[in-house]
Amino acid sequence: MTSAAALLSGQTPLAVRMRPVALSEVAGQQHLLRAGSPIVALADPDATSPGAVSIILWGPPGTGKTTLAQAIARSSGRRFVELSAITAGVKDVREVMQEAITQRDLYGQTTILFLDEIHRFTKAQQDALLPGVENGWVILIAATTENPSFSVISPLLSRSLLLTLHALTDDDIGVLVDRAVTDPRGLNGAVVLSDEARSALIRLASGDARRALTGLEAGAAVALSHGADEDDDSASLPEVTADDVAQAVDRALLRYDRQGDEHYDVISAFIKSIRGSDPDAALHYLARMIEAGEDPRFIARRLVISASEDVGLADPQGLVIAVAAADAVAFIGMPEGRIPLAEATVYLATTAKSNAAYKGIDAAIADIRSGGFGRVPVHLRDGHYPGAKRLGHGKGYVYSHDSEYGVVPQQYLPDELDGRRYYEPKELGAERDISARLEKIRRILGDR
Repeated sequence: MTSAAALLSGQTPLAVRMRPVALSEVAGQQHLLRAGSPIVALADPDATSPGAVSIILWGPPGTGKTTLAQAIARSSGRRFVELSAITAGVKDVREVMQEAITQRDLYGQTTILFLDEIHRFTKAQQDALLPGVENGWVILIAATTENPSFSVISPLLSRSLLLTLHALTDDDIGVLVDRAVTDPRGLNGAVVLSDEARSALIRLASGDARRALTGLEAGAAVALSHGADEDDDSASLPEVTADDVAQAVDRALLRYDRQGDEHYDVISAFIKSIRGSDPDAALHYLARMIEAGEDPRFIARRLVISASEDVGLADPQGLVIAVAAADAVAFIGMPEGRIPLAEATVYLATTAKSNAAYKGIDAAIADIRSGGFGRVPVHLRDGHYPGAKRLGHGKGYVYSHDSEYGVVPQQYLPDELDGRRYYEPKELGAERDISARLEKIRRILGDR
């Protein structure tokens, strides 16, 4: 039986060993691998046209961006140069360009430049790529986990094809895991994988092939360490169990970049779940943010905004609770701060909601921006400074508290906007009472 030391010690990580050497081995991304697609054309060894188009691969981690680039290079026979935007600079890019020109002129060989994490390049560094891409010195294959519309300069985008990779499906991950167990490049049949462990790896992967294979490798190491304690005459192979996977993998690492798309997608889903009155979904997204290390102050601020924008006066207590949660998080910190955040999340998700005040202020601002503001009515103007009374300021103003109901019939809006209504309460929650009271007030005011 293959020993744990021989199988795992000192070797290249399993995820790297199992990287496909041809497009036919790639799991998932079939929408990019159809006959005649740009990737298939680039990988064709007979397609020697120097005008092959550069591409930008955009997708979550572990979906095969590096794999596709290397498979294209191996299949096409083109010269392959790999740079990482984390460590490379303009000098490195220019050296690659110069060497690519030399290889083309002397040997007729095309160079593929694979640039990983292009979003980490500054604008000036990305500018250095333009001559090589535009003149065909290199075929650029750039990879990014962030939206290229925001992270890649427009001239480079316009000279490249943008191809979007999708998170791998559970079936795709299952194919990769099964292959890694038996393939000579992988575990070479040294272990068997239980159905429960396979399911756990797929679940923990969250569509990330690298994470699944890393978890498999760690789980196999645990299983093999158990096997080393057993008698040598045992005929059965060590089995990787769900417990082995749980022991090796502490938690599923979330795909969540606090500066990237996932940050905005998750907070968007969080707020929309609260607005949609689904506390379970809201707690799910809250947990994702907490586990990913999101700043709890950011979460608290979003709760305060949600309480103001979506709950509003249907439940005035919502804003009080959201602000209290923000104060509590600042006071006690994390991890205990998750509790007041959860309380506020559930309260806001389950209470009555109205955006009437939010719509009202936006409508008022829209009028102001379009020039609809007019002069303040004379009777409302300040009459306390010298000369104000001579101008008639404050004349005719009626003090509201002198009325039996605290409301008197007088005009408050400028003449140009008299009768304009911005706040229209809904018949929900506490706004039902506000609506009834406001109807009486507006009758006294003369239905203005």
